[in-house]
Amino acid sequence: ENALEDAVAALGAGSIVAVKGIGGFHLAVDATNEAAVARLRQLKHRPDQPFAVMARDMEAVESIAAVSEPARRELLSIARPIVLMDKRDSTVAPSVAPRLREIGVMLPYTPLHHLLTARLPLLVMTSGNLSGEPIVTQNDEALRQLQSVADAFLLHDRDIHSPADDSVVRIIDGTSQPARRSRGLVPRPVSLPLSGPSVLATGAQQKNTICITRGSDAYLSQHIGDLGSVASQSAFEETIEKMTRLLNVRPEIVAHDLHPDYASTRWALTSGLKSIPVQHHHAHIASCLAEHQRTDTVIGVAFDGTGCGPAGEIWGGEFLVAGLRDFERVLHLRPLPLPGGEAAIREPWRLALAALLDCGEDPDFLSTIDGRRRQTVRRMIGKDFNSPPATSAGRWFDAVAALCGIAETATYEAQAAIELESIADNEIAEPYPFAIENKEVDLRPVIREIVATLRQHPVRRDHIARVSARFHETIAQVIHHGCQGIEASTGIRTVALSGGCFQNRLLSERAKTLLTGDGFEVLMHHLVPPNDGGIALGQAAVALCRSGGADHVSRHTR
Repeated sequence: ENALEDAVAALGAGSIVAVKGIGGFHLAVDATNEAAVARLRQLKHRPDQPFAVMARDMEAVESIAAVSEPARRELLSIARPIVLMDKRDSTVAPSVAPRLREIGVMLPYTPLHHLLTARLPLLVMTSGNLSGEPIVTQNDEALRQLQSVADAFLLHDRDIHSPADDSVVRIIDGTSQPARRSRGLVPRPVSLPLSGPSVLATGAQQKNTICITRGSDAYLSQHIGDLGSVASQSAFEETIEKMTRLLNVRPEIVAHDLHPDYASTRWALTSGLKSIPVQHHHAHIASCLAEHQRTDTVIGVAFDGTGCGPAGEIWGGEFLVAGLRDFERVLHLRPLPLPGGEAAIREPWRLALAALLDCGEDPDFLSTIDGRRRQTVRRMIGKDFNSPPATSAGRWFDAVAALCGIAETATYEAQAAIELESIADNEIAEPYPFAIENKEVDLRPVIREIVATLRQHPVRRDHIARVSARFHETIAQVIHHGCQGIEASTGIRTVALSGGCFQNRLLSERAKTLLTGDGFEVLMHHLVPPNDGGIALGQAAVALCRSGGADHVSRHTR
């Protein structure tokens, strides 16, 4: 009781407390204390990425967020995920979710959480880890690693054997969609439409999960995270060992991404198992098919940040004709140079400059960026130096956001696109002009009109909101028109939407409305994330199909 009272007193005084849970540590502060939240951001080196809030009960949730019935069901479910909902004006500190329309909220899911929130009804509860590292699970590890952030530690003596971050879901088209599938949802299996030898799928580099099949069941691991550190790669290997032991299987096949520099790919190729490479965007579409227990051929729209194409190209805005076994790329977005490679993802203004040059506009439009830096990037693009072309849909969102003065630099993944969606008008907007020819969607007319609009009007929030709404409508129309053209030549009337861009509620709902209004059947993710957290499921399904797995759906139909 003394430890609990001391922790509550520390939180009430604005301190940061590391709280041990059941899947790892949280870093907690009073969510209504702006100074405390800002200090947590500073010490955790997390300047912009939103924090989640744990609310005492549904009354507390409804005081800070607009709760729909699907959101209520998710909040009260046994999984107790973080649910993303529209914010209400409230006492929550502005720094909890800066510049965003939504806030992530969860209810208590352990007795200790109930005891804490009984005294403090709104607490920021963010993962207890250092940037890029897995969540901390052990007491001694927490005292060592989190001492630079936490003022106090609330510990218990129950060991955590498997780390598990909080799951995150968003309500899209009235149905929940996981953005991160972890605590509470894992290791619940996904039933596959086929079975065969046990497959271990190693997933992607970012938002990594692994998948192991047993018969016709696929078991995705908890969210492991980005495999950019030694600690996260160790967690990846430990997860493989634990899951194979838990499921009592010995995988015969390993499925992996095409990208040779992914840590998950390198592990697969040295595992000694028979390996089956699966192209990144094919895996996205296959994951959507697998969770819907489908084995037929569909139009797959795979829109994400970046993924490796069959010849090492950078893809990310793809229209595929795909089944579980194979795929054909039939249409893609116009490629955009990535000046500086990864630097362009961290600094979206580089993509905005590339888009301006691509359509013949003056790069001086980006007047807030230092002229020498603009000139350097312009020369890189002109000389084709370290500026690989990418068909990525996510990079077009980044470019438009930066043109609008939103997140010219990004401190977390997809920040520019998330903030662009957050500012958009809710009303359906007129699309910008675009063209589809020679298997390519030309978005240069979009950029020209956006620049013309922003030159005519002061850069005010209402103007930017309209530009964002029109851009989202344009991409939804691109999806619709692209699928219409493919249907005309193939007769396929089913569309699967996958990839990280379909975490965007505005884009997803509008694209589905246009497609279903035209008679298409639309498959979207509800069991696994559309982002790279669902890639492993698709890899496993493709590998099973290519290894001669039996089709249970067809057999059952017969």
